[in-house]
Amino acid sequence: MISLSKKCRKIRMVLTDVDGVLTDGGVYYTKEGDVMKKFHIRDGMGVTLLRRRDIPTIIVTKEKTEIVRQWASKMKIEKVYDGILQKETLIDIICQKNKIGSDEIAYIGDDINDVELLKKVGLPVVPNDATIEAKKVAHYVCKAKGGFGAFRELADLILLNIDKDLIR
Repeated sequence: MISLSKKCRKIRMVLTDVDGVLTDGGVYYTKEGDVMKKFHIRDGMGVTLLRRRDIPTIIVTKEKTEIVRQWASKMKIEKVYDGILQKETLIDIICQKNKIGSDEIAYIGDDINDVELLKKVGLPVVPNDATIEAKKVAHYVCKAKGGFGAFRELADLILLNIDKDLIR
C-alpha cells in the first residue's frame, strides 16, 4: 500500500463537497426564504494556498444554490459542478479535461452520496464527523469536523508533504 505522504505528493487537484465539508451541514433560512450557509474562513485560505501551488479546487455538490456559486467565485474555485446526484460519474470527465489520472486527485466528502467518488480517487478524505460509510473508504480522517476547517486540514496535509517549508 502507498503511504499517505506519497499519495499527498501525487495530488494535482482537489475536489470537495460543500454541505458537511465546507459548511457544518446546517442551513439557515431568512424570513424571505433565502438560504444561508456558513463557510469557515480557513477553508478559503486552504483553497488559496493550494492554488498558489497550481493545485486547483473543484466543487462537486448535490445542491444547487447561488450562495455556493458566489463563495466559489470569491475563492477563485476552478469549477463548480452543482446539482450532481451521482458524483462518481464526473471523475472521467474531470480527468480528461485536466489531463490527469484519478490517482492525482484528492476528494473530501462526508456522506453516503460521496462514497463512490471517494473510492475512485487517489486520496479519499473525510471530515471527523463524516458518516461511518464514508469513513470506511477514507485514507485519511480529519481531526476537524465539517465546516470547522476540515478542508484546510486536507490542504495543509497535501502542502506539507509537497514542501515542508511552505506552511509555517
